[in-house]
Amino acid sequence: MKKLVVSLIGLVAASTPLIVAAQVTLTNPLGETDPRIIIARVIQGALSVSGSIALLMFIYGGVLWLTSAGKSEQVTKGKNILIWAVLGIVVIAGAYVAVAAIFNAVLAGNVNG
Repeated sequence: MKKLVVSLIGLVAASTPLIVAAQVTLTNPLGETDPRIIIARVIQGALSVSGSIALLMFIYGGVLWLTSAGKSEQVTKGKNILIWAVLGIVVIAGAYVAVAAIFNAVLAGNVNG
């Protein structure tokens, strides 16, 4: 057992200069190094995904309403989904405009873009 431990320590000690001498180059997969731009892209992506979900809910509410066949509770459910989906799209659009204005102000120094 002692010989195995001594052998492993010797192997590690012998290969350490080789490991230290190896030069590793990493490329940035994001393409950006400025954290403000990375954060802006993440927020814009999240707003895009939430907008897509709101659009799908809008379609789902419309399909519910159209296929209700006169059932008042299904019509009400479809209307409520449509109302909340429209409000969600309005909130998402407002958030997108606010985030774009804030990041333009931070990055470019003006709100006009």
